[in-house]
Amino acid sequence: MITITDMRQDHGVDWYEKADPDSSNADFQFILVTFGRCVYWVNDRKIILGKGEALILPGHLPYYGKSIPTLFHTKYVIHCRKTCTGNVLPILNKNKPVSIKLGCYDMLHERIKSAYYQWMERPSYYMLMADSLLTEAMIYTNQEWDKGAISSDKARLVEHMKQYIQNHYREKVTKEELGDAIRKTPNYAATLLREVTRQTISEHVHTQRIKTAIYMLTESRLTIREISEYVGYSDVSYFHRIFKRLTGCSPSEFLDERSSIV
Repeated sequence: MITITDMRQDHGVDWYEKADPDSSNADFQFILVTFGRCVYWVNDRKIILGKGEALILPGHLPYYGKSIPTLFHTKYVIHCRKTCTGNVLPILNKNKPVSIKLGCYDMLHERIKSAYYQWMERPSYYMLMADSLLTEAMIYTNQEWDKGAISSDKARLVEHMKQYIQNHYREKVTKEELGDAIRKTPNYAATLLREVTRQTISEHVHTQRIKTAIYMLTESRLTIREISEYVGYSDVSYFHRIFKRLTGCSPSEFLDERSSIV
């Protein structure tokens, strides 16, 4: 199990952070960039991180990091501790930083975003929920690391399919449509999407719909039913179930964050 000791979200163009050597620090950081780029220097190694990339940083290593001038970026920074010494993920036993470009970024981002919500809002059993979500995210990260880098051809095809889904998520998206979009067979398209993103076509569509729904819940005056219909769910009760499954909370909880000036 992995235990969170602190969690924050950075954003802006003027971030800077430095840590001096501390050989007694057995903790680590998990960093996930969600927009833009930033840079870390660890033992004179330069690591540039962009959207969809993660960095695992052992706590005993000195480092400093900063925003890239004039470039806005956002990222999650999670300070963690291994709470077991036996069956631990191999990626956490490294004594050097590990950076990885994530094929399953969208799924992993949802887990981290949900963990951040638990950490900030502190509902019942929030620490157990946040730790479980992070542990799941770290397992997926280790699996990606085990597989090695995704080939550029596969990455390009998957990005094309993800863009197609983003443009058509309010409709039913089929493997035949994705196959046509990348000029491959339907079965190849569906298998490749799942291989790289760890999500089926349906799961990816749900993810895009709920992302839009969250934005509309906080930034519009539409009702939950109207938002449900807009993103593609004619059955509002089904929308509630999918929303709860993906975010860990109900749509009505996001209404509390709706700005009074919207």
